Amino acid sequence: MKEFALIFRLKDIADFKPSPEQMQERINWLGSIAAQNKLADQGNTLLPMPGSAKTVRPDNIVTDGPYTEIKEFISGYIIVRTDTIDEAIEIAKENPIFKIGGSIEVREVLKRE
Repeated sequence: MKEFALIFRLKDIADFKPSPEQMQERINWLGSIAAQNKLADQGNTLLPMPGSAKTVRPDNIVTDGPYTEIKEFISGYIIVRTDTIDEAIEIAKENPIFKIGGSIEVREVLKRE
């Protein structure tokens, strides 16, 4: 099986104030993934704020980034184990973040053998 990162994004940090019902939906969603033995890592609840990231390049050059055009708030991530990216996408589609205008980026995790 491969591993895929599901990176949760919100347009505004104000959206990151879930109600108890929304929290329960997320817990249930995570529980269903864990019950299928597809949850590899729950990750962090919070990741850096927009504009807070910097990239250090050769010759000690520091730039905003990695992507200065991204203005979304990254609210967290999980790692799932599936055979294909399409299966990881199907898992992502069930997340309640879409009810508050959020999105999920799905990326394969590169593993060194």
